[in-house]
Amino acid sequence: MISLMDMDALELVSLIRTGKLSPLEVMETTLERIDAVNPLINAFVSLRREEAIQEAKEMTASLASGAAAGPLAGIPIGVKDLEDVKGMVTSFGSIPYRNNIAEHDSVQVARLKSAGAIVVGKTNTPEFGFTGFTKNRLHGVTRNPWNTDRTPGGSSGGSAAAVAAGMVPMATGSDAGGSIRIPASYSGCFGLKTSFGRIPLGPSPFLQMYRVWTLGPLTRTVRDAALYLDCVSGYHPSDPDSLPSPPVSFLKTLDQSSGKLRIAFSPNLGYARVQKDVMERVEEGVRCFEDIGHRVELWKGAFPDVGNIWSFLMNAELYGILHQTLDQNRKDMGKTLVQSLDLAKGVSLREEIEAQKIRTALNRLLWDLFENYDLLLTPTMPTEAFSAGGPPPAEVDGHPISLLGAVAFTYPFNLSGHPAASVPTGLTKNGLPAGLQIIGPRHREDLVLQMAHAFEQSKPWNDLWPLNSPTGVSHRRARTDDRRS
Repeated sequence: MISLMDMDALELVSLIRTGKLSPLEVMETTLERIDAVNPLINAFVSLRREEAIQEAKEMTASLASGAAAGPLAGIPIGVKDLEDVKGMVTSFGSIPYRNNIAEHDSVQVARLKSAGAIVVGKTNTPEFGFTGFTKNRLHGVTRNPWNTDRTPGGSSGGSAAAVAAGMVPMATGSDAGGSIRIPASYSGCFGLKTSFGRIPLGPSPFLQMYRVWTLGPLTRTVRDAALYLDCVSGYHPSDPDSLPSPPVSFLKTLDQSSGKLRIAFSPNLGYARVQKDVMERVEEGVRCFEDIGHRVELWKGAFPDVGNIWSFLMNAELYGILHQTLDQNRKDMGKTLVQSLDLAKGVSLREEIEAQKIRTALNRLLWDLFENYDLLLTPTMPTEAFSAGGPPPAEVDGHPISLLGAVAFTYPFNLSGHPAASVPTGLTKNGLPAGLQIIGPRHREDLVLQMAHAFEQSKPWNDLWPLNSPTGVSHRRARTDDRRS
């Protein structure tokens, strides 16, 4: 049996192109893995089993006849259940939408398919991506492959759990306040929140008002994320804020030398508390950048308090999307979500102006920071993964924290629009993953990916994965030269 846990997408594509594997073999093994593991984790909430097998058969025959292989030829992917796949239900993790069948693919999904990827199924998410752990009344709780008592994070928790458990090598995610980076940190995989506009959103009946929500990949390796970005980036008319295609390939520039960088490290952004052994793993990761020749300085500045305005803007954004159906659906939706949407009804122009003032101050601070530094490093999350069903931790090492204190390092960069990635940086004393966040200047995904890749190549923990089933026991991923080539 092919061990998908021991191969990333690029390795699989290489074997498919040389005829050593077929897309059909990969898909059959993928479905076997999902059947074995998903009942324990609940990462996938729906599958397109027959369609995926048929598409894999057709691709196998096409390649055998000499057709060119796309950059993601035969790669099975999961799609977060906030995003459309033609013919599948997009439920948003919400009971009123359990029969909401998509008539078209999203732009991102269409581009992944065009590159040769095959959609296996939809991955679980909290209702409308509203929380940092993955649980909803329609599909239930998703569990962390490292320890099924813990959450994989959210809101892209199903995607992260599917990748970490070896079900698929990559899956789609979205991030409006940390929803890619939170599960990447808690599940021990790589996650990239792109700059606003890097990956087109939509088609959508409602364009974004506040420009905080972005798309991005969850993958096993940094190079897979670079390949993914090459396949989905570029302007699309469905999204007037989408950026032009970058002039060079993210994958091809991954190994280019960036020279000696000046890097800022903030352990707390001026306000956060971090679990002791999480910080120990993060500091080990930060020292790695010094070991590979960069200059790292402790940044002693402090961010403005943007938690309340981020929450305010997110509630208003979601209310804008759901306001027409809220009253008829509220009885079947989560109580906390409905309460937050009701609060958004009373948003005033004065409140919007005050929020924009604080956002402007954040922009000014980051402008100054990136005038002096090439990158910013922080912990991704203040804690290790908490209970699978929630709630988020209310304290860190005995010190009380606010609700947003549990995600203190992620949401500021949704307000600012900067690219930010989470890379695994070892395991806590409980054997759970910790993450290091790498933030770059706007539109510099290339630099974030280059540094994440260099970090990944230099440290021994980037190839740790939970062993077979969710046991809390790790195994070390075989190196490329140990596998069939």
